[in-house]
Amino acid sequence: MANGPMDRRAFGEHPDRPHGTLSGQGTEYTGRYVVLLEPGDQESGLNALRSAADIASVERVRGTDAAQVAELLERPDVSVLFEELGAAVVEVRPEQRHALVTSAEAEPSIIAAEPERMVYASPITAPQQAPTEFFPAYRSDEEVVAHHTVAEIAAAQGPALDEENWTWGLQAIRANLSSLTGRDVKIAVIDTGVDTDHPDLVGRIEASASFVPGEAVEDGNGHGTHCIGTAAGPAKPRQGPRYGVACDARILVAKVLNNAGSGTDGQILAGMAWAVAHGARVISMSLGAGVRPGELFPQTYEKLAQRALERGTVIVAAAGNDSHRPPEIRPVGRPANCPSILAVSALDKALTPSFFSNGGINGQGGEVNIAAPGRDVRSAAPGGGYQSLSGTSMATPHVAGVLALLAQANPHASAADLKVGLLSGAFPLTQPARDVGSGLLQAP
Repeated sequence: MANGPMDRRAFGEHPDRPHGTLSGQGTEYTGRYVVLLEPGDQESGLNALRSAADIASVERVRGTDAAQVAELLERPDVSVLFEELGAAVVEVRPEQRHALVTSAEAEPSIIAAEPERMVYASPITAPQQAPTEFFPAYRSDEEVVAHHTVAEIAAAQGPALDEENWTWGLQAIRANLSSLTGRDVKIAVIDTGVDTDHPDLVGRIEASASFVPGEAVEDGNGHGTHCIGTAAGPAKPRQGPRYGVACDARILVAKVLNNAGSGTDGQILAGMAWAVAHGARVISMSLGAGVRPGELFPQTYEKLAQRALERGTVIVAAAGNDSHRPPEIRPVGRPANCPSILAVSALDKALTPSFFSNGGINGQGGEVNIAAPGRDVRSAAPGGGYQSLSGTSMATPHVAGVLALLAQANPHASAADLKVGLLSGAFPLTQPARDVGSGLLQAP
């Protein structure tokens, strides 16, 4: 295992209160556990939990079973097993939680058992505020601009770029010079859904699924539509400059966060399983949760990312927006801090790290892998329009798009090969690897 020998932290005890909040972190739990099982021996692990902790009856679903998953995850009398991933979201009575953890620790066919967290989609409005749960990793300039001097803003704007035909981000990563389009490559964006009627995206969405009870895949938040546009917007938008990297990629949309911006680990896992089952070569996750300095990555997400890589899927995730440079640099959040997930930091137009962008101050997977444009990024918005947003969320789909270009150029490459090609092709920057990883993302 990437954490070395089995670590007790892979088997997490859970606060007594089902929706309790840990001091200083705002970490909320659902009362359920995410359990990772040996792929070839899932039943032994489940039987051990049935015997020791009397877990709720298990419903098995496959990645293509999107229709029923959202409802199953809502039911308190059901545990849900994602067979292809070997992961289960387990319902257990409060008095049996300790028994579950003890049993999981002793059972060889159980790799990890961690409390399921709530996940949220909410921009951070104060740079010094501690991170809270999962949220699309972006913040609006209007909410933070007052905290920075005119000089800082001028420096971040960098040299003037003509954005009549191409956004500054596409020019920075040299997508405007690439002949590749991502044709026939599937990109899955796991987020708040999509505006299916956006003129730039009509006819481009190959498949979509909502894992949010009672909500269609339509994006009532805006974050998901923006990220999809950056990854795979069209060559010729209805209005304004081109903003999409892989303009001919096949788009898969998994809605895992509701219109108010909240969801659970289970919904994210469901979206991942669905994307892998639908043949996604790239999964883009512009969401994250803060971690403490020195905190290890989550075992469940790491093992699932490894399994996705084995199936040919690369996962990229936002590093997070919890920093306030200078002087505060916060660690890369979860799940981007998993060694098998590419962590993306954000750059300003001057190609310097954005003040909010997290850094690789934790080891064992908590490094930044690559940097991409993340400030004042223009992309699609619900209602058929456009908007500019800032954040590592905006940087991440740039990387997803470039991975699609690499996959088009190298159709038989493994997921590991695509990662190597991406990182080796980055343009070196003068900033520390802690902040920019291999450097500035570059299109092939």
